[in-house]
Amino acid sequence: MDMSKDFFANYKEYILIPMQEEKIKQKKFDPDDYASHYILTLSLYDSLLSSWNEAEKYEIDVKKSIEKVLKEINQSHEGVYHFQLLELEVDKSYFVLSLSCKAKIEEKKAEDSITYIIDKMISNPFYVRQSWFRLIGNKGRIKRKLFCFSFKEYIYEKTT
Repeated sequence: MDMSKDFFANYKEYILIPMQEEKIKQKKFDPDDYASHYILTLSLYDSLLSSWNEAEKYEIDVKKSIEKVLKEINQSHEGVYHFQLLELEVDKSYFVLSLSCKAKIEEKKAEDSITYIIDKMISNPFYVRQSWFRLIGNKGRIKRKLFCFSFKEYIYEKTT
């Protein structure tokens, strides 16, 4: 008996139509859904720029780039982390993000946890997909380090 013809005879039962991006609805941000909130200030490590205005020379739209990366991260880590751009001024050399985490980050572990989040979740998409490696010097490229950062916990009183 030749099973190769009939093996996929019921394939129609397995068809799943991929969701289109505009159909993916991101849940509205609710701070009560998160246990920890931080304000992050990021600047380029070994920067070739004195302000974000100069990024145009490298064919990078900084605001659009940041928004794209944050949207991707928020979609892929929905409910676990949420990032939001709070401040980006073209005449400055830093930008400010909020980071909300589902799990409470212990004060003693905050430095390590946030360093990991910035180095792995944030830096990689900027460095590779957004070509921000062009905005840093050789020292930054050799270390493969894109950002310097500072952070402070944002104290938020949950509503009842």
